[in-house]
Amino acid sequence: MATVNGHSSTPDVKPLNDLFTSLPTTIFTVMTNLAIKHKTINLGQGFPDEEGPDKMKQLVGAATIDQHNQYPPMFGIPELRQAVARHRKAYGGIDVQWDTETLVTVGATEAIAASFLGILNEGDEVIMFDPMYDCYGSMAQRAGGIIKPVKLKVEDWSVDRTHLQDAFSAKTKLVIVNTPHNPTGKVFSKEDLQFIADLCIQYNTYVLLDEVYEHLVFEGSQHVSLRSLPGMQERSIRIGSAGKTFSFTAWKVNVWLPAFSCYARLAIKLTCAYKHALLISAAKTQLNKRTRNSAAKTQLERTPSAFTVCYTKQSAQPCAS
Repeated sequence: MATVNGHSSTPDVKPLNDLFTSLPTTIFTVMTNLAIKHKTINLGQGFPDEEGPDKMKQLVGAATIDQHNQYPPMFGIPELRQAVARHRKAYGGIDVQWDTETLVTVGATEAIAASFLGILNEGDEVIMFDPMYDCYGSMAQRAGGIIKPVKLKVEDWSVDRTHLQDAFSAKTKLVIVNTPHNPTGKVFSKEDLQFIADLCIQYNTYVLLDEVYEHLVFEGSQHVSLRSLPGMQERSIRIGSAGKTFSFTAWKVNVWLPAFSCYARLAIKLTCAYKHALLISAAKTQLNKRTRNSAAKTQLERTPSAFTVCYTKQSAQPCAS
């Protein structure tokens, strides 16, 4: 037991994890503290411009009474997963089998971590585009991965194809593609995505698609999921975000579309944290169902992301806005 001025303090215990204790304070904390200190606008975190739909808040409250409050299915509430599959078809043109290709996680970061743990072995190489979301590196390293950064071109944040091609090797196990990109807002062109896809097929690698900002795109740009390109669905793990889409970033409910070939391996990594936000999932499912009604549709149209889908029994059709 260590002492300070004669009083006992923290006991002398074994050290914590070497990797995580060596990491600096996250940039989000640094920027937030600076913003508070200097009373400035905080651009260090992607807070929405406004709250999400009031109707969704009401449904979350009602769900505590109307829905059960016990363990949910490990992969997520079936109704929500079915709605996700319809959404993917409506907005991405991608056919998704909801029962074998969707998972619900507690936030995108959990899905990213589970992907690393489920795919990487010690010494596997992971290609990441720089700049990047700060959690990628530490989580991949903890799973045994070796980071191979590829800097985006500063003038337009496009892919440096020569450097990307040089980064690939027989040891490449995984590529992370974040589009729309955090922190630049860059929307990867279809040409760049096709170049990445061709290399993934050539070197037989998986690709992790961080697409949490899929509905937050500047005018003149169009988000294309790499998963939609030929030969990529079976090797892609796509991550979307209900929190980002509906402007409720504290509601950690995210959707994960793993490649069928690694579905079971990735799913088992969630057994320690599968009790996701059940009531929020129920509310979002109910709101998806109620987009048939004009009142609920009006509520949805208030969201900055314009995530508005009318679900019918046969298909999903985009609502006019």
